Amino acid sequence: MSLLFDNNLSVKLVQLLSDCFPGSVHVIDIGMQNSNDLDIWKYAKDKDLTIVSKDKDFYHLSSALGSPPKLIWMIVGNCKIMDTVDIIRTNQEEIIDFILGGKDMLVLERSQI
Repeated sequence: MSLLFDNNLSVKLVQLLSDCFPGSVHVIDIGMQNSNDLDIWKYAKDKDLTIVSKDKDFYHLSSALGSPPKLIWMIVGNCKIMDTVDIIRTNQEEIIDFILGGKDMLVLERSQI
């Protein structure tokens, strides 16, 4: 169960969450930092990755295209990296259930710390 972190999230999340979600990557790691959202979407689909993003455009893609790939949409605004880590760690079980389940999108908010 690996994640693909979008540009609007820190590349440091890959290392900080490697114990929870091994094999995860950031768009920078795969040379897609300048790619459009649809290309990132297709990459995640081909590699069986779950996209993690704060970008509303991915919400629209998920609503229009469904899954795969699945989307974790972070509605957290500007926050510290460790706040993002805390949100993901606090919701790790829910994230795993989501990835294994039938839903297309999981919304995580700052209030879920």
